[in-house]
Amino acid sequence: MKRATAVPLAAALALSLAATGCAAGGTPAPAATQPSSTAAATTPTPASHLPAGSEPVTLDPADFSADITHPLWPMKPRTRWTYREVEADGTVTDGVVVATTKTEILANGITGRVVRDTARQGGQIIEDTIDWYAQDSAGNVWYLGEQTAEFEHGKIVSRHGSFEGGVKGAQPGILLPAKPEVGQRFRQEYLKGEAEDNGEVLATDELVQVPTGRYRHSLLTKDTSTIEPTVVEYKLYAPGVGPALALAISGGSSREELIKIDTAGQNDGTGPLGHPNP
Repeated sequence: MKRATAVPLAAALALSLAATGCAAGGTPAPAATQPSSTAAATTPTPASHLPAGSEPVTLDPADFSADITHPLWPMKPRTRWTYREVEADGTVTDGVVVATTKTEILANGITGRVVRDTARQGGQIIEDTIDWYAQDSAGNVWYLGEQTAEFEHGKIVSRHGSFEGGVKGAQPGILLPAKPEVGQRFRQEYLKGEAEDNGEVLATDELVQVPTGRYRHSLLTKDTSTIEPTVVEYKLYAPGVGPALALAISGGSSREELIKIDTAGQNDGTGPLGHPNP
């Protein structure tokens, strides 16, 4: 869902947000810079720093928690978000995201929350992903890695895009800054040639309406990929809710909106990959 753009930003923003009732606002902030010495790379990275590109970071596991309390996406265990995506040709994809009760210690020593993301078309599974998130002491939500599986006719055909921070040169990234400010840019993930997604804060006080409600003071981000430089996605995060709306505006055209929030059952999505629980 994280894309990049070749279209003028102002024009694309106006066209894409006209249907959602969004209005931009905020204050610019400087982008992250890359360390220039080996010493810098081996010094623990300050929690306030937002990494960019392939920049290495050294993180202190003691500075992180698997309890995600960010006001723009509080991942309370067993919370379930249900989405519906409609593409320009009418193709419908149903997605379910569950913040599970499970945590795992990753290669970089950080304990991450396990979040399950499953997509289906016509009732048939097409993608099943395990994501790992953690929150640092400053309040930034880090994306630590993902184990993904794409399906055709019920069989796994690809695990492209899987990565884990600390394994084979992979670096974790930022999903949500602690205090989003317009102009902030950051990497969301990095594994050369496999996972090179980036985020940028476009606005911090948006209005967005989806089937679950109408939300003020929402965050608008632009998600891009270094690997796919011609596509872009805009995403809106609603306070106290999480991702509410995603618009693919280049390299494709689709609208994915939140249609339900509830609590998952005792089987909270922690079953075997490719066989998610309801």
